[in-house]
Amino acid sequence: MKYRVRHLTVYEYGEAVLLSHHAAHLRPRQVYNQNYDKVRLTIRPNPAVLRDGQLDYFGNPTTFFTIQDSHSKLEIEASFEVETSPSFGLYNLDGPSWDQVRADLAAATAPHLEEAMDFLFPSPQVPLLDAAAHYAAPSFPPGRPLAQAVLDLNSRIFRDFTFDPVATSIGTPLSTVFAQRRGVCQDFAHAAIACLRAMGLAARYVSGYIRTIAPPGGQKLVGADASHAWASVFIPGWGWLDIDPTNNKPAGEDHVVVAWGRDYDDVSPIKGVVLGGGEHSIHVAVDVVEI
Repeated sequence: MKYRVRHLTVYEYGEAVLLSHHAAHLRPRQVYNQNYDKVRLTIRPNPAVLRDGQLDYFGNPTTFFTIQDSHSKLEIEASFEVETSPSFGLYNLDGPSWDQVRADLAAATAPHLEEAMDFLFPSPQVPLLDAAAHYAAPSFPPGRPLAQAVLDLNSRIFRDFTFDPVATSIGTPLSTVFAQRRGVCQDFAHAAIACLRAMGLAARYVSGYIRTIAPPGGQKLVGADASHAWASVFIPGWGWLDIDPTNNKPAGEDHVVVAWGRDYDDVSPIKGVVLGGGEHSIHVAVDVVEI
């Protein structure tokens, strides 16, 4: 599949911003089933300092910029074309058991396990929660193959949690998400990661985009798409299995990868610090168009 992606973020400030520093994860990541081209990043006002295409700790393309002119509005627009292909065939459902993988990760003696170590432990947005361990347990009986357990967990989150864009915000604690079982893709990805880490498995947060389809008889609205998030679990000897609990399926060619990390905090599209600004509002418009 080939897509054209456009992501526009507009900050409007109640008072002048005198100085601002930002980091952005808006460029797509190079992965085995994804190639990209025609990447363009436009920032208004023009930054005095711009370092584009740097890699962060997790290998994600990152743009750092500083605006030194006084401004009351900041616009950041990223666009690119990307071609995706189907991911590796679904991992062998009769592969290693989840508890054997947990034991291997706990021992951490094999070199090929090193890439998973950063994703075994609690992180700012995904603390260790008894609620996560309790929720995960039915999917992980002793001896069950890891892939079967993960796909079962993915389906249960899809069934048991309600997509509700007004139920949570970026700052909503994960404990609240488990209590009310409502939220958005970011919350469901964090919930899946919390469950997997509670079982002693390595799981990471993946941010990007997903192709959306207009309702029957309707037209797709310009700017109506959004960033998307899903989870990925490490399977020793095979790699990472990406799961999308928001849509109850493994991530595939409908998904465009931008970045991955321990949780949302590591890969938020734009973050930074400003001097001044007062109250502010944010408007985001995203388009993912098949070409």
